[in-house]
This record gives sequence, structure tokens and C-alpha cells, in this order.
Amino acid sequence: MSDHMQVEPTGTDSRVRMPIPKWKITMWVILSLLFLMAAGAGSVLLYVWNGLKPTAAGEPVQIEIPKGISANRTADLLEQNGIIRNALLFKYYLQMKDQGDHFQAGLYEMRPGMTNDEIIAMLNEGRTVKPPTFRFTIPEGYTIEKIADKLEAEGLIDKAAFLKLADSAEARVWSSAAASVPNDEQLVHPLEGYLFPETYEMEASSTEADILKRMMAELDRKLDQLPDNWQDILEERNMTLHELLTVASLVEREVAVAEEQPIVASVIYNRLKEGMPLQVDATVQYALGGTKERLLEEDLEIDSPYNTYKIPALPPGPIASPSLSAIRAALEPEETEYLYYVTKKDGSRTHLFAKTFKEHQENIRKSEAMAAQGGGG
Repeated sequence: MSDHMQVEPTGTDSRVRMPIPKWKITMWVILSLLFLMAAGAGSVLLYVWNGLKPTAAGEPVQIEIPKGISANRTADLLEQNGIIRNALLFKYYLQMKDQGDHFQAGLYEMRPGMTNDEIIAMLNEGRTVKPPTFRFTIPEGYTIEKIADKLEAEGLIDKAAFLKLADSAEARVWSSAAASVPNDEQLVHPLEGYLFPETYEMEASSTEADILKRMMAELDRKLDQLPDNWQDILEERNMTLHELLTVASLVEREVAVAEEQPIVASVIYNRLKEGMPLQVDATVQYALGGTKERLLEEDLEIDSPYNTYKIPALPPGPIASPSLSAIRAALEPEETEYLYYVTKKDGSRTHLFAKTFKEHQENIRKSEAMAAQGGGG
């Protein structure tokens, strides 16, 4: 029997390769997915952060936000004007913050570099660019003619256009108060007394109509400051608002010291009750179409429904724009028995009041004596 030698092969690896466990493959896949997800999330976060951060600082930009525009369209305008980086992300930011429903229209001046919250606050608060304005002051006791003269002299209106519009039927619907103006052909200017004397600020683009509407609306606002029952008071007196403003205008033109306004109002009402002519110089001056320092006897004979020396009643309407204090005095006059008053000629611009004509004559002498003593004219 022959022996066989076993020779170990050379040049080959006798080790057996073991297969990779499935759990390792699974772990590698999971780790790879997690890495990709993290990288993706990081990219998204970076995109969002970059898109919501303020733009680079720059010069202010004016942006017009139209009325009725949506928050989404507003975001588009902001991006187009370089105020925000990304309109889409800003829209999601608004949804997250529950904002955008109260943005106000108008012209805004925004600067690049504003934060999102600063932009939102500006739009919510309506911090728009204020248009150029002008101011004017109408003193108490001015007639509508004097108002027009003053405004034209200041370059704000055309007087002829202003008065034509004021006298039109169209203008009477521009305020609640003006609705009480009667259709009376005797009225020199229907809106006399309905343009409230005040200091106004208006946009530079304002027209004659805008100015009239503003002054008429101011009277409505001032009437709201009267006692809540003022209309009931008028109804009890069988009196209209037009008549109240007429009395107030007489008080305004006759009285220089506000404390005397309710007393002079009482004289007017007392004389009306007695059927006496009011004999108010200011009404004659209104009928004459101007102011005279001293009326002549012939002036008192002018044939006019505004001549209260000849008619025992109120004139057809106001003769000037009364102040709120004069309107209050006409509404709530002092209770007196006075029928006469005369200006003290001592420079005080106050009056002497009398119940009888005899007392009035004595007051006239007192007043003249004051003038003789150098008190004033």
C-alpha cells in the first residue's frame, strides 16, 4: 500500500468571508437617511432664516398700499420694493402671527432693514406719509363774504367759485345742520352762519367744496357738544335750529364779552315776546353789505328784511358765523326782564342793561359821560 502525501495549496486565502449582518446594513441606511433629513432640514431652516431676516439697510422707499388690497398682495409689493426678502415666507409669517387683516391703505415710507414685526406694526397702525397741508383761521362773527375774502387772500380758494357753491342747493346736503336751512329767497346766503369759525388744517389738494364741507361738518360736531336735550328745548319753544343760529349770530355780533352773551340773548327773546323791533345795528350793517363804525339815520331806513329797526321779528337768517358760546347763550339765555342795552363808552366793551325805556335813556347818559371822561368811544 503506497502512501499519499497531502500538499497544502499555496497562493490562495483559505479564510472564508462572512456575510455582513443585516442589522448593520439597516443601521447604515437609517443613519444615511437621518443625515440626509438633517441636511435637508438644515437647508430649509437656513432658507427660512435667510428669507425672513431684514434686508440690507438702505434709503427709505415710498410704497402706496391701495384700498382693499389683500395681505398677500401687500407682501408682494413689499418684496418688489426691497423691504422684505421673500414674499412667500412673509405670507406664512403673517399666518403664523395671525396678522394681515388690519393693514391700512395709504402711502408709506419704509426703510430697507426693518424687521418683519416693525413692518407689521406700521401697517396695522396706518403710519402713512402725511400729505402736505395748509392751515387757516376763521374768527367768530365773520360773514360768509368775509370768510371768502380771507381764504382768497390767502390763496386757498377762488371767491366767486366758493360763494357760488355755497349758495347752491347741492351744498345744503353736506351737513345735518344745513338741512334746517329754509327755502327762503330773502336769505342773502343760505349757508350764512353754518360755516363754523375755527382754526382748520387741511390737505393742500383741498378744493372749495372740501373746505365748505369741513367747516359745515365742524358745526355738526359743535352742536353735539350742546346739552343732550337741546332739540327738545327748541321744540318746546316752537323754534328751529335755523332760528337758534340766527339769534346766536346776533349775540355774536353784538357782544364782545362772553359773560354777557346770555344776558343779551335774553334781551332779544324779551323784545320778540313783546313784539318790539330788535333794533340790532349789526343786522342793518349786514343789510348794507359792510361794516360801518357809526350808522346814520338814513341807514336805519334801508328797505331790507334784515333791518331789525323796521321789522318786529328775527331777520330771515344768521348774519354771521356764531361761536359755540353764542349758540349756548341763544339756547340757554339768562332769565331777565331787560329790554334794552347800551355799550359802555369806557373801553370795557361791556353794556348797561335796562328794563324800561326811561332806565335806558339814563344808561345812555351814563355811557356818554364815560366817553366825556375819556373812557373810550
